[in-house]
Amino acid sequence: MTEYLATVEWGRGDQPFLDNKYARAHDWRFDGGAVVRGSSAPESVPVPMSDPTAVDPEEALVASASSCHMLFFLAYAAKAGFVVDRYLDEAVGVMGRDERGKVAIVSVILRPAVTFSGETLPDAAAIADLHHRSHEHCYIANSLRAEVTVEPR
Repeated sequence: MTEYLATVEWGRGDQPFLDNKYARAHDWRFDGGAVVRGSSAPESVPVPMSDPTAVDPEEALVASASSCHMLFFLAYAAKAGFVVDRYLDEAVGVMGRDERGKVAIVSVILRPAVTFSGETLPDAAAIADLHHRSHEHCYIANSLRAEVTVEPR
């Protein structure tokens, strides 16, 4: 079993707390040294208590699913001899009520547009197979209750 660590740190400072008007901005620290500013989504907690320039957990979940799919796709493409020049995914997560009636990300739609070059270009069937295998093996998609759909562009 492998463990993945993230440190999430928030501090109140001198702001009031019990009035529920405290800042939600915080830092995510990762083992490689990256620090990402996090906050609640402005749709959940209004600005100025949320920081719209920070990454909210909902966005992070969508980005994580997209990134995982992409990394498997790139690996499978390289193994098949296809040169990928660019991979762009404008992924979308949809918040709603799940089958239990709980508010959740109920679907994630990945919309990857992939540009290839080189002597051997994949046909539509090969691209579909790359996406299918990537989706089947993506750790994040396999961890989510929400349906994750891949709609290549």
